[in-house]
Amino acid sequence: MLNAPAIITSFIVAFWISAIAILAVQNATPISLKFLFLESIQLPIGVILAFSVVVGLLGAALFKPIAQGINHNPE
Repeated sequence: MLNAPAIITSFIVAFWISAIAILAVQNATPISLKFLFLESIQLPIGVILAFSVVVGLLGAALFKPIAQGINHNPE
């Protein structure tokens, strides 16, 4: 079972993609986001949820190497 981590990772990714697809289909009501005086265009809730997940994953993926680089002690 040398490929077990890759298979498990594939199942996890497939599960989340399926969950996002189901949420996107079920939440087709258009909404607009408001922050201070800014307002976005109207997008379906599912698209906003998917975008939020992607931004969170990318943020975490970028933050981890930066945080490890800051805490790294080269002694």
